[in-house]
Amino acid sequence: MNGNTSALMQLVPFILMIGVFYFLLIRPQQKQMKERQKMLESLKVGDKVITGAGIIGDITSINQDKIEVEISKNVKVNFLKNSVISIVK
Repeated sequence: MNGNTSALMQLVPFILMIGVFYFLLIRPQQKQMKERQKMLESLKVGDKVITGAGIIGDITSINQDKIEVEISKNVKVNFLKNSVISIVK
């Protein structure tokens, strides 16, 4: 009985580390990914966006996985939807 209790007590710190790792790293990252996916799905024509390259412009058209962004008057550039970092309010 003492041997089983000792082995179980050695596992407790590892189980606690896994729990802390999950709540401090994995769970917040999953939440952030869900919020980003929701933001990408809510993109619509006319939104002002910032891309991963730091380019700011207005969305002029949206296809399945691509968007067309007008970065200057009559200057339109195509981007993948995933390259959008944020929507400018």
